[in-house]
Amino acid sequence: MEQKIIMKDPRKSDYFYEESMKTLRTNIQFSSKKVKQIIFTSCYPNEGKSDLTFSISREMGKAGKRVLLLDADIRRSIYVKRYGVDQKVNGLSQYLSGQIGRDLLVYQTNYANMDVIFAGSSAPNPSELLSDALFDELLKEKREEYDYIFIDTPPIGTIIDAAVVAEKSDGAILVIESEAVSYKAAQKAKKQLERSGCHILGAVLNKVDVKKDKYYSHYYGRYGGYYKR
Repeated sequence: MEQKIIMKDPRKSDYFYEESMKTLRTNIQFSSKKVKQIIFTSCYPNEGKSDLTFSISREMGKAGKRVLLLDADIRRSIYVKRYGVDQKVNGLSQYLSGQIGRDLLVYQTNYANMDVIFAGSSAPNPSELLSDALFDELLKEKREEYDYIFIDTPPIGTIIDAAVVAEKSDGAILVIESEAVSYKAAQKAKKQLERSGCHILGAVLNKVDVKKDKYYSHYYGRYGGYYKR
C-alpha cells in the first residue's frame, strides 16, 4: 500500500550548508559499497542530529539514490512537528508493538527518492522494542529496497537505544555541537559506539559559530565539517 506524506523543511536556503551536505554525501558514498545502513547519534539532545539526518537524506535522494529515513528516536521524535506533517501517521513504535503491519509503515515524501518511517507514538520500552526480531526483519527487508537507510537515534551519551541500533548497522556518524560538548563526553560517546561493534565512519562538527571562526565562515554554514576516522 503506497502512502504519501508532505514534509516542509523550515530551514532557509543556505549555500554553504548545502555545499557541506554535498561534501558529507560524497564522504559517505566513498566509505564503502557495503555501508548502506548508517545511524546518526550525538552526545546530548539538541545538537542538530535530526536536522542533519533529514538534510543528508534529501541530498542523497537528489543525487539519485533511493533513501529511507528511519526515525528510531521513539522517546522524543521531532519529525512530525518540525517538518509540518499535518496528517496522522503510523510509526515504528506501532509496528514493533504489533499494532500495525509493515505495509502501513513507510511513507513516500515529496522529496526525490526519499521515503520515511516515523518514530510513532512514545513507548515506555523503546530499547526492548528496538531489540526485537521484528526490527531486524524490517531492516533486512528494507536493505534490499534502498541504497541507503539513514537512522536517527537518540543521543548515545544519555540513552542506550542508539547502541542497540548501532549493533544492527554498518556505520555510525557522531554529531557534535561546537563549543557545547567536552572532549571527555565525545570520547565517552565514541567508546560506547565502539563497544556496540559498529564502525564509526566519522564525526560532524555542527552549529559552528561562523562569526567567531573565519575559516568555518568561509567554507561552512551551521553545519561544521565531517571528519573521517
